[in-house]
Amino acid sequence: MTTTTDFRIRDVALVAYGPTVVNSIGHGAVAPLIALQARALGADVPTAATVVALLGLGMLLGSLPAGALIARIGERRTLMIVGFVDALAMLAAAVTPTLWGLSVAIVVSGLSWSAFLLARQGFMIDAVPKELMARAMAGLGGSHRVGLFVGPLLGAAVVHFFGLASVFVLAAVMSAASALMARLMPDLGRDGREVAQSTGHLSVVSVLGTHRRTLLTLGSVVLLIGACRAFRTSLFPLWADHIGMSATHTSLVFAAAAFVDIAFVYPGGWLMDTYGRMVVALPVVVAGALSLLLLPLATSATTMTCVMVLMAAGNGLSSGINMTLGADVAPAEGRAQFLGGWRLMGDIGISGGPLLVSAIAAVASLGVVAVSLGVLMTLATGWVGWWTRQVDLRRRAATPEVNRS
Repeated sequence: MTTTTDFRIRDVALVAYGPTVVNSIGHGAVAPLIALQARALGADVPTAATVVALLGLGMLLGSLPAGALIARIGERRTLMIVGFVDALAMLAAAVTPTLWGLSVAIVVSGLSWSAFLLARQGFMIDAVPKELMARAMAGLGGSHRVGLFVGPLLGAAVVHFFGLASVFVLAAVMSAASALMARLMPDLGRDGREVAQSTGHLSVVSVLGTHRRTLLTLGSVVLLIGACRAFRTSLFPLWADHIGMSATHTSLVFAAAAFVDIAFVYPGGWLMDTYGRMVVALPVVVAGALSLLLLPLATSATTMTCVMVLMAAGNGLSSGINMTLGADVAPAEGRAQFLGGWRLMGDIGISGGPLLVSAIAAVASLGVVAVSLGVLMTLATGWVGWWTRQVDLRRRAATPEVNRS
C-alpha cells in the first residue's frame, strides 16, 4: 500500500482517470438518449423505460463474474477486454433496426460497464493510501462526471448533424479508446494474484457468505444510492419528452447538470476524508427525494434544468461514496470477489430504479411516478444516515487520528 507521503495524485491521474473520462464521454452521450432511441424504434413509454433499465440489468448480471474475472487476470487486462466488448455493443446499437437488437446491445454494454467500474475501483485501492482514499475515489467519480458533462454536449452536436443513432457510434469510439489507454496502467495486483493462484482462488460464493452481514446492511445503502441516481437517467428523460423537449435540448440539460456534479466533487471528497462518510451520503438521497417531488412542477426547459441541478448538487457532493465505502470494508483476501458483491448491491439499485419507474408508469402517470419515488427516497434517508454513521464510528475507533487536513 502506498504511503501518504509518497502519494501524488498526478502519479495516477492519467492511468486511473484518463480511461474513465474517455469511456464516460461515450456513456454520457448515450445515457439521456437510450429512451429516445427506443421510442424512435416504436417503443411506448413503459417499454422505453424498460430498455433503459436493461443497462442496469447488464451491470447486475456482470457484477459477480467481473469480480471473479478480475481476481484471475487483474484490473488492466479486464479494462482492455471490456472496453472493446463495449465498443462492439455500441456499434450494434447504432445499426440495429429493432427493439430486440437495441435491448441486447444495451445489456452487453451494461455487462462491460460493470467490469470497467469494478476494475478501476480495485486499482485505486492498491494505488492510494487509506488516509486519502475518499478524495481519490471522489476524483475517480469526478472523472466519470467529466465524461458525463462532455458526453451530452458532444452527443447533442452529433445528433444534430448526423441523427440519433450516430451517438452510439461516438460511444463505440470512446470505449475502444479507453481500452487502449488501459495498457498504460501498472499491474499492481500481480503479486497477490500469484499467491492466490498457488493457494487456490477463493470462490465468489464463499467470500460473499463470509461477509453477508456487511453486504445486507451497509450494502443496502449502496443499493438505495444507486437507485436514486438511476432515476435521473430513466425518469427524467421521459419527463423531458413528456413536456415536449427535443433530444438536443435534453442533452444540453443533462450537460448543465453534469457541470454542477463536477463542481461539487472535490468538496465532497475532502468532507469524506475529514468528517466522515455520512456527511456526503445523505445529500444524494435528500436531493434526489426533493428533485423527484418537484419534478411534476417542471413544465418548461428552465424549470426542468432547475430540478436537474438540484439532484446534481447532491450527486456531485457524494461523488465516490459507494467506492469509498467499499474500500473501507473490503477484506484483503478475496477483495475482488467481495467488491463484485458490493458492486452487485449498487447494480441492483441501478437496475431496480428504472424497472420501478417502468412498473409504476405502466399503471400511473409520470407525475405519480415522480411523487411516489420521492416519498420512497425520503423514507430512505434515515436508513442511509444510520449505517454510514456506523462506518464513521468504526473508522474513528480504529484510527483515532483521522486525517483532517
